[in-house]
Formats: sequence, C-alpha cells, structure tokens
Amino acid sequence: MNNILIGSEYKKGEYGYDLEFLKKHLNPLELVNSDSRLIIEPEYQGRVMTSSSSGLKGFSNGWINYDLIGSSTIQEHINTYGGEERIWLGPEGGQFSIFFKKDTTFKLENWFVPAELDQEPFEVANKDDNSITLGKKVRLENYSGTIFNAEITRKVILLSRDKITESLGIKIDGSVHVVAYQSENRLKNIGNNGWNKGSGALSVWMLSMLNPSSHVTVVLPYKKGDRGIIVKENYFGNVPESRLKISENAVFFAADGKFRSKIGISLQRALPIIGSYDAKNNILTLIKFSLSENISDYVNSALEIQKEPFRGDVINSYNDGPSDDGAQLGQFYELEVSSPAAFLEPGEDIIHIQRTYHLEGSEKVLDVFTKSFLNVSIEEIKTAFKN
Repeated sequence: MNNILIGSEYKKGEYGYDLEFLKKHLNPLELVNSDSRLIIEPEYQGRVMTSSSSGLKGFSNGWINYDLIGSSTIQEHINTYGGEERIWLGPEGGQFSIFFKKDTTFKLENWFVPAELDQEPFEVANKDDNSITLGKKVRLENYSGTIFNAEITRKVILLSRDKITESLGIKIDGSVHVVAYQSENRLKNIGNNGWNKGSGALSVWMLSMLNPSSHVTVVLPYKKGDRGIIVKENYFGNVPESRLKISENAVFFAADGKFRSKIGISLQRALPIIGSYDAKNNILTLIKFSLSENISDYVNSALEIQKEPFRGDVINSYNDGPSDDGAQLGQFYELEVSSPAAFLEPGEDIIHIQRTYHLEGSEKVLDVFTKSFLNVSIEEIKTAFKN
C-alpha cells in the first residue's frame, strides 16, 4: 500500500509526516512544549504513537504501521499499529496467561492479545497543556479460568527541558535536542476477589516499538556478581552470537527488525534503566522506571506450563523478524518493562512509573550519557557487532 501523503511538506521519518498521517485516519491528541512534541492516540489504548525533539521536521521516534492503520482492517491475533509506548498486562505465557485460552497449546496460532488491550479505545478523563489522562475498565480471563475485573488508568506527562535535566541529574549541553515524557500507569482491582499466587495475578507491562536498522543496538546494563544467568535468551530459540553480546557492564542486542528474537533480564540482574542507540541518526533512547528490590515476584511469560510462574523477567527486548511460516508482524524492535505481580485485594491498586528520553546530538556529547546511565561508551555500542 502506498502511504505517501500527496501535497505534504514532510517526508517519511519526520514527525510532521506522522502527525498528518494519523490525523487523516484517527483523532490523535498532541502535547507540545517548544520543540518537544508527542502524539497520543486514545483509540489505541492511549499509547504514545511517536515523539520529536526537533519540532515538526524532527526525527519521528516511534515505529508506525502505515499499512495496517491505513487499511482500517482488524487483525485477529494482534493489531500491530505501532507506537513508542503502550500498556499491556502480563503474563503472556504459562498457566496464568491472559493471551492463551484454557487447554490450548502455547503456539503462535493460539496466541491472542486481549481485545481490551488491542482493539478497544481508552476514554480521555483529562487533558491540559502538559498531560493527558486516559483509562478503561476491563474484564479478563486467564489460562486457568480466573476472572480479573480491573481498571487501567494512564497519565502521560510531557516534560520540560528543566524537568528533564532535574530527572536525569546531569547537565544537558545546549547542542542536544531532547524530548522526554513520564507515564504513570495504574492497575486497580475492582472485582470482589483478591489476586494471588494460587489463581494468578496480573502485572503492568510497558512496551516501546521503535524504528530498527542495522545501526541500532539495544543496551541493557546489569548488576554484577553471583546473581545467576545474566540474560535469558531462549524465548524463541537461542539468539545467535552475532546478535547478542555480553560485556562486563552491559548486554548488547541487535535491533534490525530482521530476526525474530527476545531476551530478558531478571530482578536479580535488573537495573532501573535501559536504552538503545541509533548510530546513523545519533539518537540515544533511555527508559528509566520504578524498580523496588523489596518485591521479588514478577509474572513469568515463558510459553509453557511453568514451575515458577512468579519468577519472570523485569526487562525484555524484542527484535521482530519472520516467523516459521515467513510472516512478520512488522519491522520494529521493542524495549519492554514489567511491574511486579499485582497481588491486589479488592479496591487496591499498583502503579508503574517510567520516563522515556530521546536525546539527539554528537557522539562526543551523547557519550557522557551512555557512560553515566548505561555504563558503556558510544564506541563500545557501535562496535559491539563488528568483527
């Protein structure tokens, strides 16, 4: 499908192009603060579709599926509309999965994203100059037959440059273009029964779909010491060494959108920050998130009946690519973060907060940020997959 916007003054890859495209097909909302801009789509569960640090002509950070959005069709298993931050709920696999029906095998043909998280809109509760609040009540059933009545509330706040500097705790050179936003994602039990280890629990699962290329590398710093495996790499079979490297300070994962693979970092190894670097466009993406070491239970999304359903990963990264039958969801990569398992009594809630930053500037200046937050240099990232 040809999605070139006739008469547009913007080209693909620019924020203004994506804004015009989304306005043509949907009713997006926008937050603007000087050159920082972002688009939120209520119809797509309040996800941040994309952002720019340099106004309408700036690089569009989020991956957008123009063909699917333009077709106005509904897919059965998942609607990969794109968007650089969306909310899902976990777990994905196992006896407490909300993506597989009871007694089905854990194969792709039996995997379905709940409609509430994929096809149904969120209602806008409030919008002001700097933030948008949206929400939805959902009813979900897991693989074991447990019913969850829940309410999701999501508030997205566009951060000013002063707030960005304050939250990072580091001076930002005037040559750096930056856009950042905070999302507050609340999950509340509005049912009559508590959520527990016996019948299953939900979690807040945040996923960021970004633009892949051979120049993009995911960087996951980790805790050192005797803490078990550093990275789980066998979600879809082992990841080739040419795509996954472990240094003394971080895990490097190739994000080219050409090989279906997924990795994970457990609580024992997780640090409250992850990132990726686009060496072609000189854009560093950082995600900082709330992480409590006092809570040890995270839902397990492995596609199997699990011995330890609450020993899942805190952090994941997914690189899209063709499945066994040659089909592909899209061409994107994801940075993913999960909250702890939400063992909630009726009326209780859990909130997961994270901040997403996109910094665009020279390698020399961005090197300060990668060393400070990801524990590696720009040069280490760029050469991770070079022989």
